[in-house]
Amino acid sequence: MSKKKSEVSAINIGLDDAQRAAIGAGLSSLLADSYSLFLMTHNFHWNVVGPQFRSLHLMFEEQYTELFTGVDEVAERIRSLGLAAPGTFKKFESLASFSIPETAMSAREMLLALVQAQEAVVRTARASLSVADEANDQPTVDLLTRRMEIHEKNAWMLRAMTQE
Repeated sequence: MSKKKSEVSAINIGLDDAQRAAIGAGLSSLLADSYSLFLMTHNFHWNVVGPQFRSLHLMFEEQYTELFTGVDEVAERIRSLGLAAPGTFKKFESLASFSIPETAMSAREMLLALVQAQEAVVRTARASLSVADEANDQPTVDLLTRRMEIHEKNAWMLRAMTQE
């Protein structure tokens, strides 16, 4: 018996509904953290001043550009699991593990805030890793591993810029 074109079959990728929901919840938190970091980095790109202006302005641009791609990959993985990806500032704010600073900051303060936010993203990704690994969800494990590697490296580079 053939299905009508308008019917969509249930997702059958080797993960049950509970596994997909648990993985999706972790990825939603990662998406919120990543998007918040994207917004923070873009804000600092626009507003950085001081002797390091050019180098920081360019580095922040590199980082927010990479983050823009990263948030899309995380959101698409959530959708691949058959779940809705969060996509509003209100939802991101409720899911994120850190807040975006709203006060003016020196270049050094921006760097330190970004180190903390990059590391928060790593912790969020790491917390989701065991859930994906237990479910044998290799695409999510790979995504989380890549994201952790990128954010750990960014945190290192940002931290190095604060030292003399």
